[in-house]
Amino acid sequence: MRDLNEIYKSVLEADRAAVVICDLDHTIIYMNPAAISRYEKWGGKALMGKSLLDCHNEKSRELIVKVLDWFRASEDNNIVYTSYNEKENKDVYMVALRNEAGELIAYYEKHEYRNQETMKMYDMD
Repeated sequence: MRDLNEIYKSVLEADRAAVVICDLDHTIIYMNPAAISRYEKWGGKALMGKSLLDCHNEKSRELIVKVLDWFRASEDNNIVYTSYNEKENKDVYMVALRNEAGELIAYYEKHEYRNQETMKMYDMD
């Protein structure tokens, strides 16, 4: 059987939405190709290893810290709706990542686009 880590990474790498994963110190530990491209003008891949908090204004930093504290408060606290981006017609969430024991190990920002898909179904030509 294939290594599940390889499969999980492939899922993230294939996602068209930006995925940025941070550890509990807010250090960016992973960016998928969509995120690297999306954040290119702010450093792209060079953002890995840097603090996510340095990429936000003071109000946003306070909210990120508050959400992380909420994640830590209970294993049931796992997703928070953080914003709607009208220009891109998407909802944005912060999501807790937990190990099998339910311990908080990281978090990421999830983008859900509301636009109807323009790709034709099963168009493989």
